[in-house]
Amino acid sequence: MAETAAPVRILGIDPGLRITGFGVVEKSGGRLAYVASGCVRTPEQGSLPLRLKTILGGLRQVIAEHKPQQIAVEIVFVNVNPQSTLLLGQARGAAICAAVDAELPVAEYTALQVKQSVVGHGHAAKEQVLHMVRRLLALPGDPAEDAADALACAICHAHGGHGLGALPTAGLRLRRGRLR
Repeated sequence: MAETAAPVRILGIDPGLRITGFGVVEKSGGRLAYVASGCVRTPEQGSLPLRLKTILGGLRQVIAEHKPQQIAVEIVFVNVNPQSTLLLGQARGAAICAAVDAELPVAEYTALQVKQSVVGHGHAAKEQVLHMVRRLLALPGDPAEDAADALACAICHAHGGHGLGALPTAGLRLRRGRLR
């Protein structure tokens, strides 16, 4: 009789200073199941420290409630506006701190890797990602855009991420979001 792996709960995070999306999925063997998703919203007129505290507290609450075993976070790249990139990086740091504070492993993925894993090509439109997230998780409706991006990050991790039946990558290089 073949042994089956224990289910693994994954929290995907799409960091943002105004809205941080989160999505929780459970991987059991080759199957994925939706657990929860939503957004942590920060006050629009709040100071940066207050916004970061809101992100940290909101994600701590999500972790306490849904008890994920692994975290997947989208990597931030340089935008046109360097100030926006720095602020987004701080929001990402708050998200990572929530995971590290809970002593959970954190995997990081580029938007290209996430789209490649979920849609099949790294330059997919947001609508395509949303559609595939809905199909892969058999959702009855569309999640919020930021929550869909977070669910996509969790799905990416489940499909080939660190420690989850990871793809053999020895000797391969990442090129244009694909292992070659």
